[in-house]
Order: sequence, then C-alpha cells, then structure tokens
Amino acid sequence: MTTVEAGEAARKKRRHRNERIAAAIVVLILAAGAAGIAWWSRDLEETLERDRRYIPKVAKITPEVLLLQEFVRIDTSTPAGAAKGARWLAGYLRKHGVEAELIQSAPDRLNVYARIRGRARGEGLLLFNHIDVVPPGDGWQVAPFDGVIGLNMLYGRGTLDMKALTICQMLAFLDVARSGRAPAHDLVFLATADEETGSNFGMQWLLAHRPDVFDGVQYGITEGGVTEMMSEEMTYFGIEVGGKQQVVFTLEGPDLASMQRARIALEPYMFPREPERVLPVVRRFFRDLAPTRIAFKPMLADIDANIARGEFWRLPVPYRDLTQNSLWVSTPQRSGDRWTMTVTQANLPDERPADRIAFVEQVVARHGARLGEVLGQQGPVPVSRDDTRLFAILRDEAERRYKVKAGLQLLYRSGTDARFLRPHGVICYGISPYAVDYFQSISIHSANERIRLDFFMDGVEYMKNVIRVWSGTR
Repeated sequence: MTTVEAGEAARKKRRHRNERIAAAIVVLILAAGAAGIAWWSRDLEETLERDRRYIPKVAKITPEVLLLQEFVRIDTSTPAGAAKGARWLAGYLRKHGVEAELIQSAPDRLNVYARIRGRARGEGLLLFNHIDVVPPGDGWQVAPFDGVIGLNMLYGRGTLDMKALTICQMLAFLDVARSGRAPAHDLVFLATADEETGSNFGMQWLLAHRPDVFDGVQYGITEGGVTEMMSEEMTYFGIEVGGKQQVVFTLEGPDLASMQRARIALEPYMFPREPERVLPVVRRFFRDLAPTRIAFKPMLADIDANIARGEFWRLPVPYRDLTQNSLWVSTPQRSGDRWTMTVTQANLPDERPADRIAFVEQVVARHGARLGEVLGQQGPVPVSRDDTRLFAILRDEAERRYKVKAGLQLLYRSGTDARFLRPHGVICYGISPYAVDYFQSISIHSANERIRLDFFMDGVEYMKNVIRVWSGTR
C-alpha cells in the first residue's frame, strides 16, 4: 500500500466512525423525543379524561343506540320508505306487547297509532312524531342511511329530525306498558307519514278522518324545543309553546316591469316598520331567557322598559322578530306568458292569514300585480299555556337532570305539527330531550346530520322519567 493509499484509507475510517457516532446521536435524540412525546400524550389524555367535557374515543353502544341505528338505516325520504318505517315502528310495538294500528291515509302513506288506556278518561297525553325525512342531498362524508357511528356520533338523515326523539318517545311509551300499572290518563303514541311535505296525509288527514285518535287527548309532546349550549355545557332548556305562523303565496303580473315595481313597493316591509307588539308569552319568554344572557340580560328582563328607552333595535333579529310580522319576497320569474314571485310571511300567532294576504294585495295592486296562488297558510294558532302540571314536569326534570335553567321557547321561523293540534284545544309542548350543540343543529336538513350518543342516552332517560311522573307509574 502506498502512502497515498494509506492516507485515503485512514480518512475513510474516520468518516465511517464519525457517521456511526452521528447516527447514534440521532437515535438517542429520537428515542428521547419519542419518550417525551409518549409521556406528553399519556399526560394529555389523562387530563382530558378527567375533564367531564372530554369526548370519548369510542361510543358506548347500548341497545337503545342500536335501535336508533336500525331506524336510521330505513330510508324514509320517500313515501314508500316512510311506509316501511311505519311498519318497523308498529312491529316493534307489537313485539313488546302493545297493539299498534297502521292507518293508511293514501298509497304508501302509513301512520302508526297506539294507546294505553288510563285509569281516568280525559286529560290524555299524545306523544307525536313524524317518520318521513327530507331527502339527504349532496355533501355527505358518509352514506346518509348507513347509520355510521364515528367517535361518539351516529350519522344519518333523520337522526335529529326526528328519529332520535321518536325512539325516546316509543321507549317511554313502552316503559309505561311494561310497568303493569295503568297510567293516570290515556297515553297515546302517534307517528305520522309526511310532516316534511305539509302533513296533508299525516296530522291534517288524521284530524279530518280519524278523530278517534285524539279522543280524550288534552296534551301533546313533540319536537320544537331548543337546547342552548356553550363549551359543551347546556345553558338553557327551551320548552316550545308556540311561534310565528307562515303564509306562502304567489303574486303575478303581465310583465317584468310590473313585478319589479311591485317588489320595490314591498321591500320596505321586509324590514321592521310596525310598532313592536309584545305578546304576554313573549314577555315571559324573554324573562326566562334573560338570566342566561350576558350582553342582553337587562334588556330582556324588562322588554317594555327597553322599548320605552328606544333601545329595542339593539337586540338581535331573532328577539325583535317575535314582536312583529315578517315578510320576504323572491325575485320575479317568468312563467309562460306571465311573471310571478313568491311572498313568504311569518306572522305573530294571533294574526289572521287572510288579513295579511289582503295587506300585500293592496300594496301591489297599484303596480299591476295581483294575487296568484295561495300555497299554504297557517294561523291563527293559540300559544299553549305554560302553567300546567305537564309543563312543570318537563321543566323540573330538565333542571334536575341537566342542572340548567329551563323555561319557555318560541319558534320564529320554523313550525311543527303542533300548529294543527293547538287550534283544537290540545296543549302542545315541543322539546329536545337531549342536548344538541350548534354544529349538530345546522346539520338538520343538511349534510352529515348526526347526534351525539351520550346525549341521546340522556334524552332516553329524560323522556322515561317525564312520562313515569306524568302517568303515576314511577
């Protein structure tokens, strides 16, 4: 070996030694880092698990969850699918010893009716819900009718609107049936066919053709209540007693110019123009809600004083909207040889829809537009009393279970089948027996509808306890 070759060999030996040392250092650093990360992860997980707001990685799969999952897997977005859902509900009731009647209101329109006779006639309670759901639409991350469970969420169309509540009601109904004791008054379970498309073959048809279903019924429980949340904590449990009523109709005219003038004439009424009219129930609702608010607490606590000071405009639209009639107008569209546009009104509960339509007709008549077709009209609909024993039971169970303020709730842009029962003297309350946070609530009628399963199980127990107390079977 030459001197040059010997020098080169020595350099290679030193380079290899240095590479081995560097590699060893890297391995030591990585090992230390991995140990640190593992320690940090364990520590963080233990901290989160001690925090009662921690969302568990895996949901507890209970029989109630499996029952809801089975129901969600039935695609009830079509009449035929809703009929299949009705047969499933009736079959479950029969399997557990309760006779259930399938009432056909039209082809593929089935309603489920079951009754437990009480010890005394009259003052019966109706647990009512709807089987149909809106079509799933696009944007889903999972198949909308597979009933996928991810973390502790059950995904699927209808989970919140309103299959979970249907299951809560049915299990509470069967809980009384299995108790072996007759309830104090009749308890009725009713699942209807088509609430999402207007209830023509559901609640409205039943009221017209099967009045026996409602015989002796004085009270009702359905959807409609709102549970407000902040940082995973419920802050208010709303018990819905009524709300604004919608009227939808078209206006038509001979040409685009006429319709544009008519729309411009209506635009000022799309913003509050009428004096505030605070109904007694709205005043009580604001007072119930005030303790849960930060910025608007004094304004809501004394709404009349707020109006007198000229500060009513400071409140957000949902509050102000409950004191005035509202109106929206679409843009004109060509329809054959005519031009049309749609008017939607949300009126206070005691308003007569014919009067509100006549008001719009008067505004647009001078511009060459006229009334077209009335697509739907609601009202007047009385607001349900909140001084009943049933309201107190719903409120007290919510405050006991959720350690939260419970009180009145009014709807200002949505409605339920309660609007058909209240004019017949049935005192109806809308509730969400489980917590629903903002992100879950906006999935209703949208993609990735879902319910948190631990919340759902709370709702099952809430509903059972309410019905046990009401029926006297606890």
